[in-house]
Amino acid sequence: MKEIARLLILSGGVLFLAGVLLYILGRLTGLGRLPGDIFFKNGNFSFYFPITTCLAVSLFLTLLFNFFRRGNP
Repeated sequence: MKEIARLLILSGGVLFLAGVLLYILGRLTGLGRLPGDIFFKNGNFSFYFPITTCLAVSLFLTLLFNFFRRGNP
């Protein structure tokens, strides 16, 4: 049971740090307001889907993880 608790705490900490990092990067670089992000507003309804931002973050993380994986065979 302790292993599961530690895993959940570690996962929460990683998600928290990832959220803080994305928040800071969004403020500094405009991440989340890239061309291709879908934003629709009509009266009280608004819809936002950052598809280009998702693709950019996915590409960056893929390259980063592949770099570290190849460094440790």
